[in-house]
Amino acid sequence: MPDASRLIVMTDITSARLIKLKGLLFLILGLGASVLLVLEHRTFKVAALLAIAVWSFCRFYYFAFYVIGHYVDATFRFSGLGSFARYWLRARKHEAEGNGAELSRSRGSDDTDRRGDSSG
Repeated sequence: MPDASRLIVMTDITSARLIKLKGLLFLILGLGASVLLVLEHRTFKVAALLAIAVWSFCRFYYFAFYVIGHYVDATFRFSGLGSFARYWLRARKHEAEGNGAELSRSRGSDDTDRRGDSSG
């Protein structure tokens, strides 16, 4: 186990400039990986499937962090895809037990990030 005095605590980025830089780095990384993949397999099929995969993952991310929070359960804010997965599994379990309406009252605080930070 690592020495607790040497652990680095990660905090939220609060600088607008750093947040924009982070977004730009994600864009560059995604474009670079996509270009390299298409250059390695120069077919329309690969390019189309890559575009569909990227679009679909973007829509899923939007669904997980915006649609659920604004249209399904306005009291819940996800802190990451892991907390969304726990929420989803817990909701399915409650539905199977017939307690779907009780979900919002039975959630633990470990799944929530009240700031709604989903910066990835």
